[in-house]
Amino acid sequence: MEPASITDKEFAQFRQFLFEAAGISLSPGKKALVSGRLAKRLRFHGLPSYGDYYRLLSSGQAEDELQTAIDLLTTNETYFFREPKHFDFLRERISERVRSSAPVRVWSAASSSGEEGYTIAMVLAQTLGAKPWEVIGTDISSRMVARARTGHYPMERAQHIPRELLTRYCLKGSGRQAGTLLVSRELRERVRFLEANLNAPLPDLGLFDFVFLRNVMIYFEMETKRQVVRRMLPSIKPGGYLFIGHSETLNEVTDAVTPVKPAIYRKP
Repeated sequence: MEPASITDKEFAQFRQFLFEAAGISLSPGKKALVSGRLAKRLRFHGLPSYGDYYRLLSSGQAEDELQTAIDLLTTNETYFFREPKHFDFLRERISERVRSSAPVRVWSAASSSGEEGYTIAMVLAQTLGAKPWEVIGTDISSRMVARARTGHYPMERAQHIPRELLTRYCLKGSGRQAGTLLVSRELRERVRFLEANLNAPLPDLGLFDFVFLRNVMIYFEMETKRQVVRRMLPSIKPGGYLFIGHSETLNEVTDAVTPVKPAIYRKP
């Protein structure tokens, strides 16, 4: 049985659901996205309408399904070396610290399926050699965290990886795995992926030299942006850096960090 089309009222209910669960404000133009991503869940449960599915989520009796719905509605496309000037800046700043014995720690705070975290890891491994470093990636979606941990991707995601890094840190799939790549075990073992909701109290992950909070605030309303950044700032070391997406800004969000380059801010 095919579910009925999503109504305006049902779409409004899911917009409210996602805002309360993740702080994400879906635009009115995302109705087709919501119906498309959730339709298979209605079929799975044999439900005739999106309203019935919303009632299932609201019942308090379906925690696993709640997480599944959040996963489906918050997944965003990403790729390796997105916004590459940020990684050039990261490489420059790390090079200045090569003599330091302290581990370099980087947080990819909206890591999706993990490409950003592994990109950071490639830069750190190449620049620091045997010096200590650590990358942590977090995402609200348990499905994305699980995928990130595999380090296994379609080859088209890799078109921006420099050839030297591609051959050094990635394995090319063959046979049934043709058209895919696997991030090397050397890097997979150095990157930790965890679930975390930026719109709730954050886990204690320690202090970081660099925090990437890119291409996620575009989905937040102004007050949610302020709250998210306020929660994250204590995790950045004094003198550390915060990266946001090039289509984002911290104007009116916070004055606790100073802009140093496009979409890069420094904590005093």
